[in-house]
Amino acid sequence: MQSAAQSGQKLDTKALSILKEQMEQEAVAYSKYDAYSKQFTDQNLRSHAGTLAAHHKQHFDSLFNYLSSHN
Repeated sequence: MQSAAQSGQKLDTKALSILKEQMEQEAVAYSKYDAYSKQFTDQNLRSHAGTLAAHHKQHFDSLFNYLSSHN
């Protein structure tokens, strides 16, 4: 069975809704961890929060790229 990506089809409404929700969650997580990384005074916490922010930004970017390639 081929996915929408493999068959060149556009995403249906349900898939778009799921992607939108996931992207919103990743954006919120990124914003929170980015803010935490700027507020912490402990260098280990600051670094860990920055790593988590980058991780969520990468997830958001991956979802965005997937969406862009299917519409």
